[in-house]
Amino acid sequence: MSRTLGEVTNRPATMPIPPVRRAAGLFAGLALGLAVLAGCSSQGASTDCGLDACTVTFERGVDASATILGVEAKLVGADGDQVTVEVAGEQLSLTMGQQAAEAGGFAVTLDSVTDQQVKIRVSRNPGS
Repeated sequence: MSRTLGEVTNRPATMPIPPVRRAAGLFAGLALGLAVLAGCSSQGASTDCGLDACTVTFERGVDASATILGVEAKLVGADGDQVTVEVAGEQLSLTMGQQAAEAGGFAVTLDSVTDQQVKIRVSRNPGS
């Protein structure tokens, strides 16, 4: 028995997604995206954030701070490869190559130090 092209292409489509469900999924995606974007603000710094971690690049020589993941991070000072930052209200001294320091349920590491910038990484501690 041979079938024609019309018989093959006119078969019923799979069940479509109901409009209410489609709209709910779109709304949830937009809300999550806005929450991530609204969660970061800065002065004298730039941020690059994901869901559980942010990289903050502070400009040296200015009053630099950023609000990330619901907490404030500030550059307090830098001397050579040692940097003092305040994260979630706790001051931390960080050096290049050091393991992450903990502050307010976050792990903080120093990524780089130059004459112009200090870059740190702040991530949520999985156990907190």
